Amino acid sequence: MKKILVANRGEIAIRVMRSAREMGIKTVAVYSEADRESLHVRYADEAVLIGPAASSQSYLVMDRILEVAKETGADAIHPGYGFLSENATFADKVVASGLIFIGPSGDSMRQMGSKLAAKATAEKHNIPLVPGTAKAIESVEEGKRIAADVGFPLLIKASAGGGGKGMRIVHHADEFEEQMKLAVSEAISSFGDGAVFIERYVASPRHIEIQVLGDTHGNVVYLFERECSIQRRHQKVVEEAPSSVLTPKIREAMGRCAVEVSKACKYVGAGTVEFLLDEHMNFYFLEMNTRLQVEHPVTEFITGLDLVKEQIKVARGENLSFTQDDLKIKGHAMEIRVCAEDPTNNFLPDIGRLQTYRIPQGPGVRVDDAYEEGMDIPIYYDPMIAKLITYGKDREEAIQRMIRAIDDYHISGVKTTLEFCRFVMEHPAFTSGRFDTHFVKNHFSPEMLIKEDSEEMEIAAFLAVNLLQEKSFPVSSDQNSGAGSAWKNNRLR
Repeated sequence: MKKILVANRGEIAIRVMRSAREMGIKTVAVYSEADRESLHVRYADEAVLIGPAASSQSYLVMDRILEVAKETGADAIHPGYGFLSENATFADKVVASGLIFIGPSGDSMRQMGSKLAAKATAEKHNIPLVPGTAKAIESVEEGKRIAADVGFPLLIKASAGGGGKGMRIVHHADEFEEQMKLAVSEAISSFGDGAVFIERYVASPRHIEIQVLGDTHGNVVYLFERECSIQRRHQKVVEEAPSSVLTPKIREAMGRCAVEVSKACKYVGAGTVEFLLDEHMNFYFLEMNTRLQVEHPVTEFITGLDLVKEQIKVARGENLSFTQDDLKIKGHAMEIRVCAEDPTNNFLPDIGRLQTYRIPQGPGVRVDDAYEEGMDIPIYYDPMIAKLITYGKDREEAIQRMIRAIDDYHISGVKTTLEFCRFVMEHPAFTSGRFDTHFVKNHFSPEMLIKEDSEEMEIAAFLAVNLLQEKSFPVSSDQNSGAGSAWKNNRLR
């Protein structure tokens, strides 16, 4: 493998290219008209324009990407995450064209891409499932009958869904028909597939996912877990590894289940098996993500592995160079998603120019990004600006290092999730480990950040006035020392 085309953009494209470069492999970037000046275009050895700004006319056009791979002499395609990364047809087309797809087979994707098919696979291997239906509901009347057996509250979920789309919580029987119609409609709109199923609603769940890695020789290992319970709009915003609540026994049981699911679908490459953990520490299979995850860096920190390099080695046909017994958890890692969103306005995306953009540095701090000062946040793609990751010898050090890194991260021109993530890091529910996926609903309100902003502005104004007064009315060196300084006496109050 001498040249890889990265069929993606932004920080994940650069992330893949860096590992490829360290392995002596050339890279090809593809880009839309909106991304002409993007950093991934500059970082690659070659870059090719593939279409207009809209992803439907550029990053999602399979034949154009394959055409560019052939033109540039690429041996393989890495899909990153998002876009075509979990598209079974694309994986099939890559292989059919004589190229290597750095990821699982199309058949594995199809088996795990449908939540219903994935549930059926898990059930076959006696992996715990949330009580509910094992097949799509064919009518509202059938759904009502099943709902009565499952009990309320319950979830109606799209089989092809993700990111909270096509998912509805139903608290009472008289809401069921309306909520099912809304779930089906949203599923068709978002995924082109209206199949939905029912699950019992787990009231206080934690979202735990297990990283797996498989090779073409049938070897599969699990690289421990990530806690992804801090979410807004059913989408993750804070992740950590390991979880603060799993015991070694539960970790091993979940890991074994993840390996079983992976072997059942002949999984190759890096993937993630997701579970719900209830308040009684019972875990239930949720789904499998057949790609690299956004939050993979926290796993890299605690295992010492480069998951992109491992993906490439596996795609080249190499055996895994380690066994399950070789893997050990070392330290603790935190990741936050720095998104161009306004936490004081329901986390709505914000666009604009990065007037100030200075990233944190120092021991145990990593920033995966693809922006620099003066660049615009485009409206066409995901609003994530960067991933900020910290590592420490234990959870407390990782949290404190994250707080410091957030304070050292300077962004102006757009609203970001930095303040919200700092709020999370300092909240007693998070620091104690007593939280679940309802953290935002139970502990956060926009007024909390607005109040903090107001207080910070008052402090800044106070300091500015005092500084001007000191410059305007110089005092003697004796008066300016020790307890006699009004500025020193007041600045920390």
